[in-house]
Amino acid sequence: MFSKRTDWKLTPNRFSEAQREVLAAGKPVFDLSVSNPTDAGLRYDTNAILLSLSNPEAMRYDPQPKGLASARQAVATYYRKQHGEFVVDPEALILTTSTSEGYSYFLRLLCNPDDEVLVPKPSYPLFEFLADLQDVKLRPYALLYDHGWQIDFPSLEKALGPRTRAVVVVHPNNPTGSYASANERAQLNSFCREHGLALIVDEVFLDYPHDGAPRPSFVGNQDVLTFTLSGLSKIAGLPQMKLAWIATSGPASDVNAAMQRLEVIADTYLSMNAPIQLAAGTLLEQRKSIQPLILDRVRTNLAQFDRQLAMQKSSQRLQVDGGWYAVLRVPVTRSDEDLAIELLRHASVLIHPGHFYDFPSDGYLIVSLLTSPTQFSEGVKRMLDFLNR
Repeated sequence: MFSKRTDWKLTPNRFSEAQREVLAAGKPVFDLSVSNPTDAGLRYDTNAILLSLSNPEAMRYDPQPKGLASARQAVATYYRKQHGEFVVDPEALILTTSTSEGYSYFLRLLCNPDDEVLVPKPSYPLFEFLADLQDVKLRPYALLYDHGWQIDFPSLEKALGPRTRAVVVVHPNNPTGSYASANERAQLNSFCREHGLALIVDEVFLDYPHDGAPRPSFVGNQDVLTFTLSGLSKIAGLPQMKLAWIATSGPASDVNAAMQRLEVIADTYLSMNAPIQLAAGTLLEQRKSIQPLILDRVRTNLAQFDRQLAMQKSSQRLQVDGGWYAVLRVPVTRSDEDLAIELLRHASVLIHPGHFYDFPSDGYLIVSLLTSPTQFSEGVKRMLDFLNR
């Protein structure tokens, strides 16, 4: 009765079952996996956000496939003010409800059934489900760690096949927090140009460099056809306000052809709702107050993490340059999943195992830097005490 594309293993994994058991028992849990900024105790301008959703214009239906002009202009203004070296044409933007929807648009745009897209490993675990739903195959290329994370270009070449259509880059990557360097950008452009591939760049964490030095966006990339993804979820810390976008850049002929087709795809779904689009300018402005709070939280927790790690020698934090997560390398005495389950049951610490993010081997735990500082400090202490027994 059901399609092969949804033939997933739907039974809860052992980690999820353990989490339910511990929570059902009513035990206090120190959550080092927080990913939702609205649950992290941050202060939002509630009045401004809610008032922005009460625009009377929302009572009028004005279907625009690419999104309302005012909302697309608000996104272009964000890039001009936040990343001033780039001019983004509002006509080169397609608004979507989420970056996940954006991925589905250009997977449909670029790929026939069983075509392939190259994706980084380790990285965000959602790619596999999105690809399955679009009948697209994923082929991983490696990120290597050597005093920082780098793209393994030999593995990128090895992953290339006759049905490869695009390369995905996450800038900065989640969870490694590594930005693509200028040299890597040049090599990616050369690789895509040589093989006739599109470049798909996920920049949802772009605005969170830990050192405060802005990193360049790919929205101005003109060398090859490039689709850059971002949205309110991370930029303004508002995942519940469903507004994201695709910015298309590259050679003019490629951009024009892509936009014509993307507009038809967007017109078919017309997924964006009027209140959020009309509020786009106000909601994007919220970044000015929420981003400093998030960065302060991240830096505070990272400093606390390092202080506690300095008192032991068995575990090591890997370099992280941006985003909301850190990677902890631990001795391999059992699988990451077994270790995460034991930490939950015996230390009351909730943390994600590395295999959730497709790390190639055991010995990695993923720590959220969004957790409230008090919870974070005690959670890290309990975790390290357990690891060092």
